[in-house]
Amino acid sequence: MVKIVSRKLEKTENVYDIGVTKDHNFVLANGLVASNCFNKSHSTAYAYVAYQTAYLKANYPVEYMSALLTANSGDQDKIQKYIANCNKLKIEVKPPNINQSEVDFTPLPTVATGEEKNQILFGLSAVKNVGEGAITAILKARKERGEFKSLADLCDRVNLNALNSRTLESLIKCGAFDQIEPNRHQLIKDLEGVMKWAQDRNKDRNMGQLSLFDLGETTAPIFDDVPKSSNVSDFSAQEKLQHEKEILGFYVSDHPLKFAQEQNLIQDAISIEQMKGKKSNSKITLVVMLAGIKHHITKKGARMAFIQVEDMTGQVDAVIFPNKYEEIQDLLKENSLLVLNGKVDKKDEESQLLVDSAEALEKVRADAVEQQKKPSTELDNSQNELRDKEIKSDQSITELKKSVEPLEIQKNRGKKEAELLINENASAKERQIIILQLPVHKILENNSNLFEKIQAILKEQSSGNEEKAKVAIGALIFDEKEKNLVQFGRKFWVEDGETTINRFKVIGIEAKINIISG
Repeated sequence: MVKIVSRKLEKTENVYDIGVTKDHNFVLANGLVASNCFNKSHSTAYAYVAYQTAYLKANYPVEYMSALLTANSGDQDKIQKYIANCNKLKIEVKPPNINQSEVDFTPLPTVATGEEKNQILFGLSAVKNVGEGAITAILKARKERGEFKSLADLCDRVNLNALNSRTLESLIKCGAFDQIEPNRHQLIKDLEGVMKWAQDRNKDRNMGQLSLFDLGETTAPIFDDVPKSSNVSDFSAQEKLQHEKEILGFYVSDHPLKFAQEQNLIQDAISIEQMKGKKSNSKITLVVMLAGIKHHITKKGARMAFIQVEDMTGQVDAVIFPNKYEEIQDLLKENSLLVLNGKVDKKDEESQLLVDSAEALEKVRADAVEQQKKPSTELDNSQNELRDKEIKSDQSITELKKSVEPLEIQKNRGKKEAELLINENASAKERQIIILQLPVHKILENNSNLFEKIQAILKEQSSGNEEKAKVAIGALIFDEKEKNLVQFGRKFWVEDGETTINRFKVIGIEAKINIISG
């Protein structure tokens, strides 16, 4: 074995992980030369680590993500990104639990309740205002005498010198006591009285004044004399989320933008994580929450703003210049949900958004709901005759029609066919129609097999018995300028609407059930 005791630069040469063709040497003490050794060993070590992590993620995803969250618990951006990755892997990250959480993020065993759920439990060390001493005291008390039955039980058993009111308030507000008492507001109101009661009991014990309860000579409830505040209603959902953000650094139990992601309200929108991989001047759309805002006045007296926005994958800065500020200033309120359009601006590998336009997400959502209702209303009133409009695209309408023809779409057949959709089962109080959402660009990209997949699913879900198949099928074909609502042939109607919708989701097609009065 040799030991490197000195090194000197021979010459400058490009170095790669796989080594270089000429010698890239270290001079050893005995005159020996070690050639090209560093780069090869370096790349081998990294390759081995990459293999290990890939294996763990593929075979033990819950344990792997738990370790990853623990290792990066101090980095809010990374934690948000990893929680988003957990969602993609169907792993639920649960809020802290005073009776289950350990120091770090921990995987929970799967519980068979019809289907297994992969879950990771939030670690107590990642909760703001909860120090090492408090965690140690809580875990020790839990280990000695089991789970805590109430807030008073915890205060009575845990050394309050290590557990102050600020710590307990943080644990309550982030949801750590939800399994004991879901009304977080009530616990906050009770906290002061409960802590005073526990301190008095602790003083009595220290003075040797034990009660019958402490001696175990009675079965009467121990906590009957715990002071209680008057009943109050719980915090609103928005307040709960805001508390979680303040204490944990991000949302855990839910996210204000979750519904937008699940419903795919803005089809062209990307995530902040995806934005960071875009080049400068790329035009993008983000669905975000406004986390911070700083108004600014330029040297010319014009108003502009620097804002910080976030979604379920991370945070990013954005700039609103004076020419855009006047148009959207009314929307710039902290915690507001926005749809932002703009360009990526990259400097030193850091990305920010130069905002071109903004719109309130609630307005976009309302417009989308209204648009979904519109076809049902037209069908319900027998006023829409299912027109076949020309879809303007790079592909001719003739070619598009040929792709759709195997589904026997009914179009322009007048009032009689429209009434069939609504009135065929006259005894039913209401009818259902599944509307497939088919953007033109998706049709063009998958023209070779998209309709074959749709037809296969409908045939799979159709029983062949028209008496049982009561759920009609339609499609909303649309681009930026036009929409075309069409009805599929009667033989493609199905029995189970929810199952059919889930099958379409598997192949990436959004579908909704509309209820029509019979």
